[in-house]
Amino acid sequence: MTDLVQADISDLPLIAASLARAFADDPVFIYLMGGTYDERRAALAFQMLGRNILSHGLALANEDRSAAAFWGTPNNWKVPVKMIVKTLPYTLRAYKWGIFRALAVLGRMEKLHPTEPHYYLEVIGTDPVMQGKGHGAALMNAVLEKADAEGVGAYLESSKDTNVPYYRKFGFEVVGEIHHPNGPTMWRMWRDPR
Repeated sequence: MTDLVQADISDLPLIAASLARAFADDPVFIYLMGGTYDERRAALAFQMLGRNILSHGLALANEDRSAAAFWGTPNNWKVPVKMIVKTLPYTLRAYKWGIFRALAVLGRMEKLHPTEPHYYLEVIGTDPVMQGKGHGAALMNAVLEKADAEGVGAYLESSKDTNVPYYRKFGFEVVGEIHHPNGPTMWRMWRDPR
């Protein structure tokens, strides 16, 4: 069984490094970075995402921080403007000129985001050397059980078609797609409470 912790700011360097390794073959991340994956810049991006989620959501990790998930909470999934400004240096270093592409991607994602209360899985990943040990399932179930108890849904955007069946195992269904010009497709997935 995987024991989970609520991460804090001191955990972000380890979590960001693990997530950067987990996303090395992610088509959307590669697209955002201009076609070439850079693990160091990806770690900066995950540091920024982690700082943002700590301001308004849940950051869960396994004990050694090799697996983590960032969840927005019901009615509180948007990043506060204050945090966007505060994390701008990370964003610029992570995406460089890809910042404009990243902003366009985020705009398309936000436009199609559900409006009803839900938990929003912003990111989940496990360092490849630790995959297949149940860490991802533990990170999913911890919040999905909470969503069920509260009677609210859950939402995510899958950036890889090969991950869609994984999310279906947890009750998510594809409700639409997000297409990026000259870039990859994302699958919008929703899960009703049980």
